[in-house]
Amino acid sequence: MPAEKQITAEELAKGQREISISEFFVKNKHLLGFDNPRKALLTTIKEAVDNSLDACEEARIVPEILVEIKTISEDRFKVIVEDNGPGIVKEQIPNIFAKLLYGSKFHRLRCSRGQQGIGISASSMYGQLTTGKPSIIRSKANPKKKAHYFELNIDTKSNQPKILKDEEIDWPEKKTGTRVEIELAAKYQKGNQSVDQYLKQTAIVNPHLSLVYINPEGVKTDFPRATTELPKEPKEIKPHPYGVELGILIKMLHDTKSKTLHHFLQNDFCRVSAKVAKEICDKALLDSSARPERIATHEAENLYKAINQTKIMAPPTNCVTPIGEELIVKGLKKEVDAEFYTAVTRSPSVYRGNPFIVEAGLAYGGSLPSDELVKVYRFANRVPLLYQLSACATTKSIATTSWRNYGLSQSKGALPAGPVVILVHIASVWVPFTSESKEAIAHYPEIIKEIKLALQEVGRKLGSHIRKNVKAKQQKERANLFEKYIPEVSSSLSKLSGEKKYIIQECLEKKLKKELPILLGDINKKDEKGTTKG
Repeated sequence: MPAEKQITAEELAKGQREISISEFFVKNKHLLGFDNPRKALLTTIKEAVDNSLDACEEARIVPEILVEIKTISEDRFKVIVEDNGPGIVKEQIPNIFAKLLYGSKFHRLRCSRGQQGIGISASSMYGQLTTGKPSIIRSKANPKKKAHYFELNIDTKSNQPKILKDEEIDWPEKKTGTRVEIELAAKYQKGNQSVDQYLKQTAIVNPHLSLVYINPEGVKTDFPRATTELPKEPKEIKPHPYGVELGILIKMLHDTKSKTLHHFLQNDFCRVSAKVAKEICDKALLDSSARPERIATHEAENLYKAINQTKIMAPPTNCVTPIGEELIVKGLKKEVDAEFYTAVTRSPSVYRGNPFIVEAGLAYGGSLPSDELVKVYRFANRVPLLYQLSACATTKSIATTSWRNYGLSQSKGALPAGPVVILVHIASVWVPFTSESKEAIAHYPEIIKEIKLALQEVGRKLGSHIRKNVKAKQQKERANLFEKYIPEVSSSLSKLSGEKKYIIQECLEKKLKKELPILLGDINKKDEKGTTKG
């Protein structure tokens, strides 16, 4: 048998070539949230709505958004998302909607929904792959000028936009705004992980949003805004020294415009004063006047260790914008039919040098089902997270909180049961998602700790409500039941004792009237002390 011909390195090298980011995600659509047709529909709408909300808030415009899903065939739909935002300048439209990893948010440390510059362009790419149809973009940036109209595809080999049509059109209905139309293979289905649920939750955590939704059946749903007050505008900050890894530090040293190491530490990081910069340089045994780009790798390692050995003030939190307790309650009242509502906003905290704020809200009773597990609404920077529930730090935090202390039933290590909606929101300059599809929050100990503390706060308020109102109501119902049987009890006692029936009945009724207020008052006192019956 002849020996096989050995393949040379030169021959193997001929098969090597560069892979564009678009080509990679064409073969790995699931990483971006396009696992299946149902999820693809949700992801497309989510990315377009997120972009619209970010644009409106940055331009300080109270958002008005239209979401419409038109049925083309059984497995094909057209998604339309229209907003009243500031519009997009002509030169940027092709890159934003037809080029992956293009955006303004990746390099900024400030709270925003989008981060990677992938979402809406990935939706355009998915529509192109599954239907062959281009994305249609209409945008108006100046009330006195015409709107720009584009039909776009993505060249997946080069990750560059292909402009199929570019013209100016009249759009008199809008002063400014953007309209996106993407046709895609998809599946529309109602339920917990549906477009309907996503938009409902979006309306809860964005109470300043006026949203109109038309589903594929032509049914129109209005989500009116609960306030015209826009969220406070987050400020951009510089990286915090504690959040920078060694490789990033070396790159920053080479790229900086600062002339000395001392100025580099002060100018390129936040919370580093002249005194702290000198302390870091001294601990690293480096000259503070040294040129940053000339710092050797072993010197950078010493600098990195010195940074982590130096006490540095936590980063500023004006880069993070919470919803606020009052608006969380307003949002829940607007969309959830319950009898009791509460919310809490925690003080800012830090993970890996990144500031974040955890908020929790809770709705109890009303029309919520009492024989099911609680409903969990998870949010990151005001965006609903509908998938990968079990993989999320939020779910772990809820399951490991002892809800029995607050009047709910719970099996060990599981979600509690009862007529409850639990809302958890994390706002951060950089949310640590578990994947590019941004569906679950990573299990950072600092984040889990803050979520649990927020849950315990709303849990105590819930427990107080249950003890004060629900248990008192139950006790009163039992008393009413006893009152119902007083005549029969009186008759039986009369036969046994020989006493007249009406005398026994009067005594029992007086006793019940006397003891019931004391009993109810005792329950209220226990509630005020925050104790429960053992």
